[in-house]
Amino acid sequence: MKQEPTPVLPSRRRWFAAAGAVGAAAAAVSVMPVAPRSSATEAPAPTPAPRRGGGYHASAHVQRYYDTTRV
Repeated sequence: MKQEPTPVLPSRRRWFAAAGAVGAAAAAVSVMPVAPRSSATEAPAPTPAPRRGGGYHASAHVQRYYDTTRV
């Protein structure tokens, strides 16, 4: 005798699990950042390089920090 497979009926538990998964996916999509549409706007012009090499310089607040860290 050959047994016939019983048809799989969707259960309430599977339905609620699927509904929860769809809800979680919808919540994740709703909080994703949107890419800006800035194709028409131009990028700002680059700032010119400072004279005399620029770079780091010890300003007043930096010098004050160094004074406070001396032992």
